[in-house]
Amino acid sequence: MRFYEKLDNITTTHDSLVCVGLDTDPLKIPDHLRGRDDGVLLFNRGIIEATADIAQSYKLNLAFYESLGRGGYDIVRQTLEMIPDDVVTIGDAKRGDIGNTALMYARALFDDFGFDAATVAPYMGRDSVEPFLRYEDRGVFLLALTSNKGSQDFQYLEIDGDPLYRHVIRTAQEWNDANNLGFVVGATHPSELEDIRGMVGDLPLLIPGLGAQGGDVEKSVRGGTTAGGMRGVFNSSRGIIYAGGGEDFADAARSAAIDLRDTINRFRTAG
Repeated sequence: MRFYEKLDNITTTHDSLVCVGLDTDPLKIPDHLRGRDDGVLLFNRGIIEATADIAQSYKLNLAFYESLGRGGYDIVRQTLEMIPDDVVTIGDAKRGDIGNTALMYARALFDDFGFDAATVAPYMGRDSVEPFLRYEDRGVFLLALTSNKGSQDFQYLEIDGDPLYRHVIRTAQEWNDANNLGFVVGATHPSELEDIRGMVGDLPLLIPGLGAQGGDVEKSVRGGTTAGGMRGVFNSSRGIIYAGGGEDFADAARSAAIDLRDTINRFRTAG
């Protein structure tokens, strides 16, 4: 199954655009799990079991697992095994290097871990992205306009009257031979998000920045989805997984995910 098809199928099945960010910090998990060798894995299991019928996708930021050393990679694999096959998985590694190195990164994320999609940095150009795009059944979310404050440093620099991020989007769309490209656009840039949706048509947009980063849900949904309310991947990490800090953390995460799904859906269907 091609990536766009899998994304659309789960969006329709779960009636959801919610991406649960499993950015699990062992210092922030509940006390009864903290300090246990399997604490992070048990925490992830609880979140997944509580949200698997709500989530459109799960995004694992690999930094949180790489920081755990050798065991972190095993946690990634075991976590991915817990996620239902029809739900999209995103390896958030923001890889970007010369062609032969990028090929190794792509193999690691797609062949070894088995993610459905990955985030990739475009700074080094087409040959650094192509090894990911060659996986025709996997998605590639290219960084365009990110949600952090530092996005102002480079992404807005004007070239021939247009900010750099627009040049990135226009150029990268020419690489989409396999129809598996998408872009990362932060919910903290709602007006730009609407403009970008107009540029990319129905390409998927991974939209972080809701919740703890303060992105506006209504503006982001109206600007970031297609006319049919599709192809948006709205990530919330801390706002869902740390919604509760006690033994009922999974129930709290479920409630937060439902609230976000319902809020997003209200603006998807509103006139």
